[in-house]
Amino acid sequence: MKFVTGASKQLTVWQDLAGGGLNNRPVTVHGAVHLLRDMGGVAFLTLRLARGTVQCVCPPEVLPEDLCEECCVELSGVPRAEPRAPGGVEIAAEGVTVLSRPAAPMPVPLSKRALGLHLDTELPLRPAVLRHERERAVFKIQEGLARAFREFLTGERFTEIHTPKIVHAGAEGGSNIFRLDYFGKKAYLAQSPQFYKQTMVGVYERVFEIGPVFRAEKHATPRHLNEYTGLDFEMGYLDSFYDVIEMETGYLCCAMALLEKEYSRELALLGAELPGVDKIPCLRFDDAKRLAAEKYGRPIRDPYDLEPEEELNIGRYAREEYGSDFVFVTHYPSKKRPFYAMDDPDDRKYTLSFDLLFRGMEVTTGGQRVHEYAAQVAKMEDRGMDPAEFESYLMIHRHGMPPHGGLGIGLERLTMQLCGLDNIRCASLFPRDRTRMEP
Repeated sequence: MKFVTGASKQLTVWQDLAGGGLNNRPVTVHGAVHLLRDMGGVAFLTLRLARGTVQCVCPPEVLPEDLCEECCVELSGVPRAEPRAPGGVEIAAEGVTVLSRPAAPMPVPLSKRALGLHLDTELPLRPAVLRHERERAVFKIQEGLARAFREFLTGERFTEIHTPKIVHAGAEGGSNIFRLDYFGKKAYLAQSPQFYKQTMVGVYERVFEIGPVFRAEKHATPRHLNEYTGLDFEMGYLDSFYDVIEMETGYLCCAMALLEKEYSRELALLGAELPGVDKIPCLRFDDAKRLAAEKYGRPIRDPYDLEPEEELNIGRYAREEYGSDFVFVTHYPSKKRPFYAMDDPDDRKYTLSFDLLFRGMEVTTGGQRVHEYAAQVAKMEDRGMDPAEFESYLMIHRHGMPPHGGLGIGLERLTMQLCGLDNIRCASLFPRDRTRMEP
């Protein structure tokens, strides 16, 4: 009879080696052969670990036969300081055991600094390409953004929730919703957790979720995906929708501090520069459009929404006038906001809502919600909607809700802009668009 106690094997990882704390002490590491160079009397083996690479110097007698790149190995030896090696350390290998061998060579040279592949070539090879150092760096930074979201909001007394992704009605309305057969009934993939996170404000007051979002939009642009990851939160007892803006700014401060402290290696690999977040300007929608149009000579064509070029110009304006890579654009027209957005009581053509632009691209949409039952029903009816179709959602309004609001951040867009990528597909592990369901 064998009993288990949850005691896990302690591994030596890249962070332990790179710090130099294990120099001149025997270690055993596991990893994949990233690069193998036979120099005659000695071989240099670059081992790819979970976080980085480490150079190993191997005398001929310790190298197994037929060792090749992408072999998974266990290597024992003694690390020592070597300024010319990655991480400032190399291991003098004393033993190498092959754990597995690849059945075929890699389709791309992972040891190159940059792959230089066209996106249409890269994406079908994604399972292999993701092993490249720069590709891995993107998703470690993405990890940091999601990790900071969870840690910051937990510290602000938010409760993490997990909401359904199969729903009976869309939260955003319109045609951009995936339909499916749910045991003979009509159902949809969730466009957002909007209804559920509002519901849970009545339970926990402050809630957040990190989860998938589905949009059946027939876009073929560098900024759209049909499935992406949403960072969502909702909070009750607002004084104004600026409470939501302040909370997001607090998250951004936390995220940038975490990235600077623990993800500097990945930022350096990508040449990514962290933005300042200590002072983010807020511009009203109509003012932002007018100021950008006047400064850059582009006429306003759509008075109710921002076109991508306008977002770029407003972002440029914020950078030049205020030294900020971020800008909040507030008071969007009611015509372009969902039925649950609260109208501005001072001018009902506008809403108490906002977008956050980061380096000229929208990465967040948020605002205050309608919380009174009669007001929500009236707004639905004014838009030609049937309140009976939203009975379970309206239950929260009927039985009392505090003033509340929240937001949704597109994790891939935030990652894309932070890392300086030119296509959002590069910020998604396995992107889904109109033509792609594999790998």
